[in-house]
Amino acid sequence: MRTVGLLRLAPLLPLSLLASACVSEHGPLTNRMAQSATPYLARAAKQPVSWQPWGRDAFALAARLDRPVLLYIGADDCRWCSIMDREVYRDPILGAMIDSLFVPVRVDRDERPDVAQRYATAVQLLAGLRGYPITVFLTPDGAAFFGGTYFPLDDPVTGRGLKQLLPDVARSYREQRASVLRRAELIRQLSLGRPAAPGTAKVARIQVETAAVRDAVVAAVQAGADVATLRYIRAVDLLLAAYARTSDSSYLSPARTVLDYIVESGQGEGAFMAGGNARDDPPEIQRAGWLRDLTIAWAVTGDARYRDASRAVARRLAGEMAFTVDRAVFADRDAYVIGAVLDAAVAAGDSGTAVRSRATLDTLLRRVYGRGRPVRHALGGSAARALLDDQVQVAAACLAAHRATGVPRYLEIAQDLVEVLERGFADSTSAGYLEAVATDPAAPALTERVKPVLDDLLPAGNAVAARVLLQLADATGDVRYRRRAEALIEALAATVTGTGSGLRASSYLAATQELLRSH
Repeated sequence: MRTVGLLRLAPLLPLSLLASACVSEHGPLTNRMAQSATPYLARAAKQPVSWQPWGRDAFALAARLDRPVLLYIGADDCRWCSIMDREVYRDPILGAMIDSLFVPVRVDRDERPDVAQRYATAVQLLAGLRGYPITVFLTPDGAAFFGGTYFPLDDPVTGRGLKQLLPDVARSYREQRASVLRRAELIRQLSLGRPAAPGTAKVARIQVETAAVRDAVVAAVQAGADVATLRYIRAVDLLLAAYARTSDSSYLSPARTVLDYIVESGQGEGAFMAGGNARDDPPEIQRAGWLRDLTIAWAVTGDARYRDASRAVARRLAGEMAFTVDRAVFADRDAYVIGAVLDAAVAAGDSGTAVRSRATLDTLLRRVYGRGRPVRHALGGSAARALLDDQVQVAAACLAAHRATGVPRYLEIAQDLVEVLERGFADSTSAGYLEAVATDPAAPALTERVKPVLDDLLPAGNAVAARVLLQLADATGDVRYRRRAEALIEALAATVTGTGSGLRASSYLAATQELLRSH
């Protein structure tokens, strides 16, 4: 990854200014990562940067000092995050520069996916870049005005190194404040998304959007692009859903081309077993996504290669999902993997893997679920926030467990979580669900909740919600679930179709294919 600079370069600040640490009214700040709940953040405690946790205190401090916030978002399984931590943030001169000019805040992407997704959108708008890490500069009210992904430590030739950019960003904030604030407000408004008029998910429109995804997959294969990534995982899921509904081989053919590449060219071992270390996609989510595709492909084609590959991957993931004392638990990600393994194990007739995965699901439910209450994203701290992805992924995993075992309890939990969605996440102005049960008061820029429609690391929360509702309609015979799914899909049609959302609309389109197929 490389970052596009948006500001003119300026000379480095005098060294005398770098001697002044980031201070509050009580004296110099210290790096507060040692008290973090996740290993990724805790490892940054030894870096010579006064990292602050995401929260109200950091933004209040930035307002008092009249400084921008330097927000850095990374993750354990992000290769470029590791490189930046190793080669950039260990430098003491850079640390002094950061502390003298900014209030530095560090976030674990997996602990706060809502924060990560919001600022990932901002960076894409600012610099046309996607991926992690995220390096973004904010006003004290949390609005992004400059940013990118990976920045090197020092690059005086191009001016893209942090040692060159940091003084320039700080000077622009001081001397061009009106321009900075206008840009920040524009990005904030665009990040929230323009309100879309209610649309109609007509078959013709869905076919056009689905065909566009199919053509993008074909073009990527022909160009030799890396198709073992999350966006193509979602695309293959859509193409298989379209084939299941229409029997049109033009959808199946590119899906099989991608799956055959994964299974036959050594990518099966590389992507599934080694975890795709050359990519930024979280390995277990990547493997679980391909597992879902292989399971569906086995069902619609009867090709034993897909069954055998899915069995091997399911067994590996079931072993990796065992909970240990030092393992971070994130409800949405864990449930996504568990659901994929359960469906694959049942399809392949692997009862042992199904039993292990069910036991893992039971452990997860004991940790994060209570009847009538939202699922917690994780345990303790800000990670205890209840997010849409947590509700729908746990509900989907419970439905997979119900399909595998017939145990009524899992169906009851899924129904309970749908009612939780209606009480705490439903948009009062139209159908669909908001990203969190409540706003985040830590930054004013995050006090407005958004409605997730496009895929990110996990399939879009509203797309998963639609599929959960359709599955509940099938499992219970209650047509009210189907009506909710129809209303949700209709309400989001204008936001997705005809907007150039491309591959990131794959999960919404797949849910629509499922709805059309069930007519």
